[in-house]
Amino acid sequence: METVASRKNDSVPPLMLILSDWARVEEDSRRAIQLDHNSVKGHYMLGLAFLQRGENTEGIKELERALDLGRAANENSDSIELIWQEFAKAKYQEWELESTKRMWNLQTLKEACEFALEEKLFLDTCSMEGFSDEATIAHSAQFELLRKVFTKAAEDDTATEVPDYLRCSITFDIFRDPVITPSGVTYERAVILDHLRRGKNFDPITRKPLYESELIPNLAIKAAVQAFLEKHGWAYTTD
Repeated sequence: METVASRKNDSVPPLMLILSDWARVEEDSRRAIQLDHNSVKGHYMLGLAFLQRGENTEGIKELERALDLGRAANENSDSIELIWQEFAKAKYQEWELESTKRMWNLQTLKEACEFALEEKLFLDTCSMEGFSDEATIAHSAQFELLRKVFTKAAEDDTATEVPDYLRCSITFDIFRDPVITPSGVTYERAVILDHLRRGKNFDPITRKPLYESELIPNLAIKAAVQAFLEKHGWAYTTD
């Protein structure tokens, strides 16, 4: 029996075209995966179905599987982009939820520490007659140290700039699937493939001759990007 997820000739469908009955989507997707464990659409749609019912961990896992399979099968760049957008959105929402909890806990702890310091200042002032200025100075130094400690603790959840070496030289977006050329320049795979498939057989930066067969996955940069994203989930933003 043919299902939406098992049709061979369809590209990965946009979310608006997927059946509104998510239970049916999940059923179809599981059947498609049983027929073909490497079904990109099957894993993609199953991931969306999981996300729709709030099972984010499983949804993210399925979308990541769809991404890996799509890249390995050389799916068209539009399909890969669609999967990435859903994956990145889910990862960002996951980070946002966890970050909110962490920041709330930090703020609660910070307020408790500040209250304890105020109490200590009061006790020190009462017990150090004639030395209240020294107590106030020490108290100010402790408050400043406390501020620095909590600012440092919040750094990972504070959006800044993605380092240049983790961004594609053409799109300036954080790498997703980086490849390196013989010239030593790293590009986003889909971007450089699009460039080459337009008949432009040269490296966009060095202008040296370049062919698709010469592209090699940059595993070191890919690992660095993954480590950065694990620590700085805000970088998953798709804005």
